[in-house]
Amino acid sequence: MRADRLLSLMMLLQANGRMTAQQLAGELEVSERTIYRDINALSAAGVPVYAAGGPGGGCELLDSYRTNLTGLTEDEVRALFMLSIPAPLTELGVSKELKSALLKLSAALPAHRRADEVRSRQRIHLDSVGWDQDNKPAPYLRTIQEAVWQDCKLHLTIRSFFDAQLAHVVNPYGLVAKANVWYLVGARGDHVRVYRVDTVLEASIMDERFERPADFDLAAYWQAWCAEVETNRPSYPVTARIAPDLVPSLPRHFGTHVHQLLTLAGPPDDAGWVTLTLPFERLEEARVRILGFGRAIEVLVPEALRRSVQDFAHQIVSLYRAEF
Repeated sequence: MRADRLLSLMMLLQANGRMTAQQLAGELEVSERTIYRDINALSAAGVPVYAAGGPGGGCELLDSYRTNLTGLTEDEVRALFMLSIPAPLTELGVSKELKSALLKLSAALPAHRRADEVRSRQRIHLDSVGWDQDNKPAPYLRTIQEAVWQDCKLHLTIRSFFDAQLAHVVNPYGLVAKANVWYLVGARGDHVRVYRVDTVLEASIMDERFERPADFDLAAYWQAWCAEVETNRPSYPVTARIAPDLVPSLPRHFGTHVHQLLTLAGPPDDAGWVTLTLPFERLEEARVRILGFGRAIEVLVPEALRRSVQDFAHQIVSLYRAEF
């Protein structure tokens, strides 16, 4: 809407001082001609804005025209502007609105507080995307979000194991982004469940509405669900001998809980090797990681993993034997 654009234009000038029409057009995603029309509209409405041509020219507000936002401390301003626009909000389509809100906040700050904003942005940047993260598309995220807002039932077709397709009618309670992956928390019958949004093959909003439980707390449910997932995660303990040169870096590879395992371990053997029981989720995961350490880890039990590692090691030697 034009009114929103005029306000954004005014806030840009208040926050940044003089800006060219080209810069303003880029920020607001309009043409330079539109910027000049907006400048004239603001001027006609009594806003002291003017445009100067030539080198060093641009659009500018008179310094006396300013709205101050008071009451924010330096630490509060710093905390606010440490916020980056995370990828999940971009997927929801609200990044432009958040950027506009932060711009309005920035423009309303007193001059000495805007310096705190710049310092925060140049010193802290938050990146919510993990390394090598497989970002699968979630084409129905906006549809699901709309159903969540409207308290409307959803008809979902979900990809299950072995590419099976399952159809469900779900009461969508809320959306959660964890490690840049979206999850839908919703009810089927009397049971609340969690669905990965990127497994949704089709989604349509139904005309029928549902009554959201008054006592349902999305954050509390999610915290409890995550704790249950962690507790029930598959466990595959592996007892292994660890070479002395690998022991100091074990916490970096297996997590800080290894410190406790080391304190409970027996003394090293005559060659300095330590025997530990390391946690894995599955045999396949244990084999891949252990092979990556070469001769620095020897599997003792389970016997199935020891034989599997031996088999893969023989295959690797056979493949490269001709080069020795």
